[in-house]
Amino acid sequence: MTKEEEQRIISDLVSFLDRSPTAWHATELSEKMLQEQGFQKVHEKDSWDLRPGTAYYVVRNETSLCAFITPNKPPVSARVAAAHSDSPALKIKPQGEYQQENMKMLDVEVYGGPLLTSWLNRDLGIAGSVVVKESSGAVVRKTVTLDDAVVTIPQLAVHLDRQVNEKGLVLNRQDHLSAIASINDYNGSFIEGQLRKKVGSFKELLGFDLFLYPLEPAKYIGPNQEMLASYRYDNLGSAHACLTGLFGALTPSDETLKMVVIWDHEEVGSSTANGAASPFFRDTLDRIMLHLSGATEDVYRILSESFCLSVDQAHALHPNYPSRHDPRHAPLLGKGVTIKHNAQQRYATNAIGQAMVKELCQKNGIDFQEFVSRGDMPCGSTIGPIHATATGMKTVDVGCPQLSMHGARELSACSDHLSMSLLVQAFLN
Repeated sequence: MTKEEEQRIISDLVSFLDRSPTAWHATELSEKMLQEQGFQKVHEKDSWDLRPGTAYYVVRNETSLCAFITPNKPPVSARVAAAHSDSPALKIKPQGEYQQENMKMLDVEVYGGPLLTSWLNRDLGIAGSVVVKESSGAVVRKTVTLDDAVVTIPQLAVHLDRQVNEKGLVLNRQDHLSAIASINDYNGSFIEGQLRKKVGSFKELLGFDLFLYPLEPAKYIGPNQEMLASYRYDNLGSAHACLTGLFGALTPSDETLKMVVIWDHEEVGSSTANGAASPFFRDTLDRIMLHLSGATEDVYRILSESFCLSVDQAHALHPNYPSRHDPRHAPLLGKGVTIKHNAQQRYATNAIGQAMVKELCQKNGIDFQEFVSRGDMPCGSTIGPIHATATGMKTVDVGCPQLSMHGARELSACSDHLSMSLLVQAFLN
């Protein structure tokens, strides 16, 4: 990979992060990237007419996506790179607007497991999906970004919370997370008013899935711009690496189906219509095999010969808290992709998956590390075990090391993202 290619990939990552405050935005942007690379969209409601040696993609419920390149012959195996499109966040409640003294407030619900304190004292925008009835009577869904509707969640002053620096800040999710949107009298709905400014006139706002998001764009850190600070690097960094790797593996294989799947709702357990526990992946694979093979049994045969690379993020060694890591399994920023292990199967990696990733890294000059949580600390999980359970497919969990995971501002190393993009490309090829 040349320096120019590396710079292009990181620049594209920065744009992807800045333009994707929610899963709806990330999926729409992913669609544009796929279309630019010649992928054809197929719709779940339509009959498919798939051809060998061709690139396609399909979207479910606007926030989950599966892209695939059919082989030249009936497939005998599949290589699947998987990530997710959502991140921990604060979601505005359906009846979230209320008045507190002279302040217009927005009441929020916690989505996933964010580092709540990182959301305080920030300039926050509003983004997501809305459903409106237009003057014609048509009901339409729109993806919106209200970056001019700046709100904030102020922290209680230290003078009124004298022990906060000694005992730490404790936030009540119901009482302490409402955002201030305006002061003085504000006639009508704040959200509806901002929507009309942004998307134009409509007859009625019927529903919305709107989230707060930090307005600060991604920024390089370090004298050589070697690190990147951004909201939603977990897990848009992985989604971007999967797409970048796919674009480096566009040549159809003879008998291997190349796939990238990006699910929604990982941060809330994946058990939804378009999460990793849903039938979305299996539905897509079944339809592909129906067109390229025609034999029902071939679906089961291909699953037994396939492999999934589950790409999420990993916990880098925190320099201020080194004791929170197993000393022999503490990934470092800038030292390569991380293979993730857990004896309780919170990660799906086993010796076969570990060997496969190591061999790919060694053959392609990619640095790698290994992560295991401390034995006295619980381990997180991701889509890998869920996908493996649903399909029986061999799966290995990998990720880029990062700091401030689930914070409103996360920190990663640019070189690790490049390494992950190369790993996905090598894996799909």
